[in-house]
Parts: sequence; structure tokens; C-alpha cells
Amino acid sequence: MPAARPAEPPTEDLPEELTRLAALHGVATSYSPSPDRTVTASATAVTHALAALGVDTSTPEAVRAALTARETELRECLLPPTVVGRSGGGPPAALAALPAGTRLRVDTEQGEIRADAGQLPPGVHRLTATAPDGRTAEAHLIIAPARLPTPAGRSYGLLVQLYSLLSHRSWGMGDLADLGELAAWAGRALGAGFIQVNPLHAAVPGAPTDPSPYRPSSRRFPDPVHLRIEDVPEFAHVTDHERARTLRERAGRLREAVLEKGALIDRDAVWELKRDALELLHQVPLGPGRRAAYCDYLAEQGTALEDHATWCALAEVHGPDWHRWPEGLRDPRSADTDRARTELMDRVDFHSRLTWLTDTQLAAAQRTAREAGMPVGIVHDLAVGVHPRGADSWAQQEYFAAGMSVGAPPDAFNSRGQDWGLPPWRPDRLAACGYAPFRRLLRGLFRYAGALRIDHVMGLFRLWWVPEGHPPTEGTYVRYDAEAMLAVLVLEATRAGAVVIGEDLGTVEPGVREALRERGVLGTSVLWFERDWEGDGSPLPPERWRADCLATATTHDLPPTAARLTGDHVELRDRLGLLTRPLEEERAEAAADTAEWLDVLARLGLLHGTGGDTGTPAEEAEIQAVHRFLLRTPARMTGIWLPDAVGDRRPQNLPGTWDQYPNWRLPVADAEGRPVTLEDLAASPRLHALIDAVRECAGG
Repeated sequence: MPAARPAEPPTEDLPEELTRLAALHGVATSYSPSPDRTVTASATAVTHALAALGVDTSTPEAVRAALTARETELRECLLPPTVVGRSGGGPPAALAALPAGTRLRVDTEQGEIRADAGQLPPGVHRLTATAPDGRTAEAHLIIAPARLPTPAGRSYGLLVQLYSLLSHRSWGMGDLADLGELAAWAGRALGAGFIQVNPLHAAVPGAPTDPSPYRPSSRRFPDPVHLRIEDVPEFAHVTDHERARTLRERAGRLREAVLEKGALIDRDAVWELKRDALELLHQVPLGPGRRAAYCDYLAEQGTALEDHATWCALAEVHGPDWHRWPEGLRDPRSADTDRARTELMDRVDFHSRLTWLTDTQLAAAQRTAREAGMPVGIVHDLAVGVHPRGADSWAQQEYFAAGMSVGAPPDAFNSRGQDWGLPPWRPDRLAACGYAPFRRLLRGLFRYAGALRIDHVMGLFRLWWVPEGHPPTEGTYVRYDAEAMLAVLVLEATRAGAVVIGEDLGTVEPGVREALRERGVLGTSVLWFERDWEGDGSPLPPERWRADCLATATTHDLPPTAARLTGDHVELRDRLGLLTRPLEEERAEAAADTAEWLDVLARLGLLHGTGGDTGTPAEEAEIQAVHRFLLRTPARMTGIWLPDAVGDRRPQNLPGTWDQYPNWRLPVADAEGRPVTLEDLAASPRLHALIDAVRECAGG
């Protein structure tokens, strides 16, 4: 049965001058939800997007004036604000358009002065051009390696939502010490090459906290809720022993509630407890060496950290929504904010130190992973955007498009489209500053990441902008300079010696995957979606999978493999009223899909028997077969969803739900729903049997 055609905004002929103006600013006036269809964007979407870019379209005369101004600017401009070149690739193409006789000066990142732009070292340099007629222009010049190095050898690893994996030492949710323990064990005992975790970005404070790790307050700085309190050196020197003992007892009750009493993970309760402990630790003076390390961190992070900590301090006083703060405090550079920062100096220092402590434990987890023999180590996750009320949107207001939100257009699976509630970056402002916010963001994450997964990597090319107060159907695509975004990504990842994985699932614009592959960015391939879509739609044979990818059976937004094999995912959606077709139709389609894949696994000899001849339960044998299949593909990285290893049937996140399902609050559990601790994992026969199957196929 064909999918229902999504609802579309009413088509209307856009004025020709508005269409030309939109094109000159990278605002799309149409989009193609499928190769055979084109949908015209509404005038509302186009005019709102242009307004967010500072372009007046309020009247036909304003459109005409803006068009003339833009065409004149582009015609007379010597250089774009950011020029991109590749190491060893000769002068950037943008320089070929300069008038003959134009003199160049390049001030390199390394402090050299060059009279040409040929054979420059990698970095972000300053370029000055002087034309024969006296016109001058300055630009940022980004020189990046042509591509990221190909990962050395193939590897397999574990995928886990960190909060969901508790140990008997956790304070109610998984923490960075648990991550280190998992990495040490998986690297040494399982031969794993990496551990991939959810975004660990700072959340917006205030109960109830948005539990989604994909709507953070800041992507630049991590969340101290992930700290292991006992691993902070100052904990050993706390003088209020009674208070410390009480805190640990409260932590034990939180942990026991999740592991033994069926409670959900309560991030707010964990943070309240850890914040009390950190207030106690803050009273302990740092030793000379620790103080010097902290001061180095403050100096290195500079204004960005000061802004983040200031926002945290102000949020304690005025609440987490900075739009509701006194007007003078809504501007991070105002005199009122300067005064408040001084008055709240102790709280600013408190939040700065928490960020440093978290950064330190993150770096320790990566060191542990590498020492355990992992060639990659910890794979961190970069969310597609930030919360509109959070620290980044306050501190970097000039870089965000006011009044707009990121989302997705209508498609065959969601006729209403999606609005993710995340303000998009302004591409013009990014280009004007040489992509400085993006560079700083990546540099911060690569401090402790062996690899970086980029959620919705297509956003480096274009994003669906939705005007606030309008449905997602009233949005349109706005284009980014993908060449510049990729150059920054390749430059910073190369400097860190890190791998980059792009989450490129769903509708992907033609040419995007090819551009990513050319620059050495791996894609993401999920078994159930890998079919011969250009042919008969049958499961794609393993030899036809792409090599440059992370191959997995599922993700945090999809059903665990056990649920898909048994059909439990259909029953769950039915119980929650999420099905759009009769239950029997959904059951039949899911069963047919699963049967088709199981037939492929059997024909390839990957189902090594069940029950009678091996003693392995059918479901467990099928999960092993799925992972044997993944190892048959040429994929450079193969990910094992950790809950799959113990038979968990509950998704960590069920898209389309809010309070109907406990998204982002479930501990890893076994097939019966009993929580599985980190210590339980190490002793799990089911997990070891799966890893044995993987290692056999990997030749390890």
C-alpha cells in the first residue's frame, strides 16, 4: 500500500523579484520531497527567512531595493567574507575571479606573512586583496586538508546512552566514571574499538529539565550532571564528613530506586544531589597544581566559558529563560550584565569550575579507552542545535536567526513535517566571522573525543527553517556554505586526529553523501533501511553496502532489535495510539519485513541454528545473525546497540511522544525489563555470546 501523500502548503506563484532575491541569499523557493515532485515554498516561509537574515521584504519596493543592493554588493565585492582552499591544492578558486594585477597579502595562523595564497599551511588565515583600481577587501582564508584520513582497519564497538547504564557506584544515572569503566572493560575484554554515547552537552537547568540530550543549553560545554563526585580530588578533603555521608546515602537510595524498585531515571533528582555535593566541594581550596591547571583552562576557554558560566549564574537568580530576564541582562555585552557578572563572581567561578571538572573527567575517559587498546575510543555526539532559552542562544545571539526554528518538511512518514524548536545559525554571520563559533565548538568537543558523530549532518548543507508560530509546512530550506563548513570540520578533526561520522539517515539531498565521502566523513547505515531502493526494494546484500560508514542494527530513535524481531514495537505504538493504519496492517507489514531479512540471514548461513541444535533461543540467535551480517559488509565501523546485547525491548526514545512514554529515562534492561548494571554486563552470558559471534566474523 503506498504511503499517503503528505500535506503541502498551498502553492502560489512567488513574485519574480522575490524569487531572485531569495536565491541570492540561499533561501529556497521550492523543494523536492521525492525525485518526481517539486513543492513551491510559501511566500510566508520565504519572507520570514529573508527577514531573519536581515533582508526587508515588507513591500514590493523594499524587495526591489534589497535585490538591487544585493546584486550590487555581489558584483562589486572583491572577495567573499570566507575563502576556502585545500592543502596542496593550489590557490583557492575564489581568487581566480580577482582582477588581473590584484596584490595579495596572507597573514597566516602561524604568524607568517605571504604575498600569495599558494601552498599555505592548514589553518584559518587572514587574506587581504588590493585591486589595481585601489579597492581592497579582507577575508578569512580557511585552508584544510583535502580529506580526513581513512580509519586504520575496521573496528566494532558499543553504542549506549550514558545515563541509562548505571553501576553500583552511580548516583542514580550513568556517569563519566561508568563510561571509563565500560571503555576499559570493552577494550580489554571484548576487543571493542570504540564506545559511542549520546550528547553530553549542558542542559537547561530547572525542574522539570527537558530530558532530551538533543535540546541542550550549550553544545560547547558539557553537563556536570555526568560527574562522578568521588573522583573529584577535592572530595577526599571535605571536612563536613556528616554532610558527605548523608549525600552518599541519598545517592544510594536514588540508585536503588532505579535498579531495584522500577523507578525511572530522575535526572533532576540526580542533579539536585550532585549540585549539593559540588557546593560542598567548592569550599575546598584547590592545591597549587590543581589551581594552575584550572587557571590554564580558564585562559584557554576565555570569553566563551565566562559567558557560559555567567548565564548559569544569572539563571539561578532570574530563571532559565533569558528572554524573561530584566532587559539589560538579555545582552551578554551590556553594562548591566558586566555589573551582574561582578556581583555574582563566586557563582560564575562555581560554574566555571564545574565545567573544568567535567572536561577533566571526559578527557580521563578518553585516555582510559585508548589505554585499553581502542583505536578510536569515545565517540561523542553533536546535537543539531541548542535550546532557544539556553546559554548558547544568549551568548551567541548575533549568530542565530531570530524568530526561526529548525525542523523537517512534510514527507511520506510525517505529513505535518517537524519543528524541533532549535534556532538555526545564520549562514551570513558565520561566513562573516570565518565560522569562528563552529570552529570553537568543534575544538572544544575534540578535546576529549576520539570520534564525533554529527546528528543530521545534512545540516552542514541546508536546514529547514520554520517561522515561529507557523506549522512546519510553512517552512523552507536555507542553504549553508557546505564547502566552508566541511573545511572547518576536516581542519579541526585532523588537528585532533579524530574520526567523523555523519548521521545521514532519512531524506538526503542529492550530492550530499558524495561530498561527505570525498572529505572522509563516514555515513550511517542501519540494517533495516538498507534496501535496493533503485531496484526491487529487497534487502541490500552485504557486499553492496558502502564501506565509508558506521553500520548498526538500530539507533536510540528506533526499536531495539529484539522488539523489531518479535513485533513488540508495533504493539507499543498501538498501546500509545500512535498508529496511523489498522493494527493488523501494521503487524503484517512489520512481520513481512522481518521475515524477509531473516530469510536473507538464513540463506547466507548466518543463522547458526536455534533451540534444538545449539541451545540458543531463537531471538538471541537472530540477533547474533544480524550482527554477523553487519560484519559481512565492508563498513569500516560496526556498532552494537548495548541494550541489544542483553535483549532489551524498550526504545530509549519514541519519536512522536512526550509524556506518553518515558523518553530518555530508562535504564538498560534485560528481556524481562529488569535493569542491567555495568557489573551485570561484564558477567552476562548473552552479551559474551554476541561478542563471540562478532569477534569470530571480525577475525578477532
